Amino acid sequence: MPEKLPANAVLVESALRALGAAGEIVVLPEKAPTAATAAAQLGCEVGAIANSLIFDADGAPLLVLTSGAHRVDVELIARTAGVRKVRRATPEFVRQATGQPIGGVAPVGHPAPVRTLVDNWLGKHEVVWAAGGHPHTVFPTTFDELVRITGGTPVDVE
Repeated sequence: MPEKLPANAVLVESALRALGAAGEIVVLPEKAPTAATAAAQLGCEVGAIANSLIFDADGAPLLVLTSGAHRVDVELIARTAGVRKVRRATPEFVRQATGQPIGGVAPVGHPAPVRTLVDNWLGKHEVVWAAGGHPHTVFPTTFDELVRITGGTPVDVE
């Protein structure tokens, strides 16, 4: 991993500052493509990792920030979001919607706002770790701050 922040992480860091978020981007020594690998590197519970999952919701991007301890019930999310169908987005769809790669999608720093749902379970953790725009980067935040900076809606995901 290079000494300086990758370009996507710089964009996320700028977005965090503009939104008044407190956390700083942390560069991990290894990629963190799963909540378990991120938690192991950070020394926290897997449930404190905010997985950023982009779904194709009737053709529009939908970001679900879910606890690493949960699986998303796509039928529940579709009902909650008021759409007919929710399915996992392709890597190309994710990149187009967020400007970021799968495995590093941050909750902010996208080319345009993305409708966001935030797993209520994340509120059980004092510190929540979210991706920083690159598979090697994360930042600490809180449930309340995630909801605020994303304009997200708190929901149950399973």
